[in-house]
Amino acid sequence: MALLTPLLAFLYHLPQVYKWLLKPYYVASLFMSVAFLMIRKTPGICEHLSTQREDGNPCDFDWREVEILMFLSAIVMMKNRRAITVEQHVGNIILFSKVANVILFFRLDIRMGLLYLTLCIVFLMTCKPPLYMGPEYIKYFSDKTIDDELERDSRVTWIVEFFANWSPECQSFAAVYADLSLKYNCAGLKFGKVDIGRYGDVSKKYKVSTSPLSKQLPSLLLFQGGKEVMRRPQVDKKCRAVSWSFTEENIIREFNLNELYQKSKKLNKSKGDKNVGNSSMRDCMTTKAYC
Repeated sequence: MALLTPLLAFLYHLPQVYKWLLKPYYVASLFMSVAFLMIRKTPGICEHLSTQREDGNPCDFDWREVEILMFLSAIVMMKNRRAITVEQHVGNIILFSKVANVILFFRLDIRMGLLYLTLCIVFLMTCKPPLYMGPEYIKYFSDKTIDDELERDSRVTWIVEFFANWSPECQSFAAVYADLSLKYNCAGLKFGKVDIGRYGDVSKKYKVSTSPLSKQLPSLLLFQGGKEVMRRPQVDKKCRAVSWSFTEENIIREFNLNELYQKSKKLNKSKGDKNVGNSSMRDCMTTKAYC
């Protein structure tokens, strides 16, 4: 059963994974992830490689290479236990596959290791994972608009994500946050985002660190009446984020989204009644015979 669950989850998301893998970023990442495997197994190339196998076959993995691959596979499995989206699963596999390739190439030939490491650095600097471009009900703030919008109507509750485009965790969370906005956004409950990687003053004002060491990205803050009520993840005395999983279930539970949504529907109704009353008053003013 433990093996069946992840297998069924993979098959369920297979069309989506297939669509991602067709994107240039993932195509290039896939080739880089299997680079050592292709070189070690390609006839005409593998015969010229060194090996520590007892049978002297250079076209198969030796015991040390198998040990390295098994160790890094265990790390990937541990990391993926905390992954919340398919993007994170795929990203972890790609990342640690590249790490394994660096180690294996350096062990095989230092020149090949340096070449592969250089390619990884160039790829990291020039290629970025594709950003989420799906449907959402999210308002994007700048340093000049966030305060005014949060304080515009004290009856409106805001959930605001503080993020940075360079953060892999923020990129992976984008689809989850967008889905929540589609389900719960209404007149009394709204969703916002602010890029604190771009607006440093906002980062300082709301005390959300952009340092990778703090692990505070992404951060979700709940505002009511323009004031912060709660945030996740919480921050300890050393300004490091307390471990918290950004799953849809956790967010719904911790932020009481179902309860907030029910209250927001009442606000929608009161606004609708007020609009009807205003409309009736205008009708009476313009056509007194009907009053």
